[in-house]
Amino acid sequence: MEELIQIINSFQELDVETEVAIKRSFIKETFRKDQFIIVEGKICNKIYFIKSGAVRRFCIEDGAEVTKWIYTENQFVTSMSSFFEQKPSYENFQTCEDTIVYSLSYSAEQVLLEYPLFVKFHIKQLRYYLSNINEFNHLFRLMTAEKKYLLLLESFPQIIKKAKLKHIASLIGVSQETLSRIRASII
Repeated sequence: MEELIQIINSFQELDVETEVAIKRSFIKETFRKDQFIIVEGKICNKIYFIKSGAVRRFCIEDGAEVTKWIYTENQFVTSMSSFFEQKPSYENFQTCEDTIVYSLSYSAEQVLLEYPLFVKFHIKQLRYYLSNINEFNHLFRLMTAEKKYLLLLESFPQIIKKAKLKHIASLIGVSQETLSRIRASII
């Protein structure tokens, strides 16, 4: 739980009362490799903080799985539109390996929103992630597959270590064969 508190404190310094409420609200859960934690068509009722492991976010497009991102340790994971609006998710989240998370239910989040310092954290965190996601998506879309792979290798090495090659290939928008050629040219 200390990893979670450290991340929250990096956005917003907590007081003791808020920290205790957070520790009481987040629940430790364990998932096996390839287990779904959020399923398309169902309402996502939890936010997850990854203590260890990895989670792949993907959609089904034209009958094929398309990987949108792979989350690793010390990251928050949820289907944002589903969780915040309490409507069915349009995406799936599946573990890439055995994964331990701290989960926060929608109802527990509503209680935590009564704590001003948690609200400040929530707003700062959302602003940070939305800004980074927007900028990253813009830049990533314009990159070649090789530059995308190099970016993952340099900035997100945990993704390269934890994800299957077919999921990395999907993430950067190439076939596994093309990814193999890219990897061979880099080494």
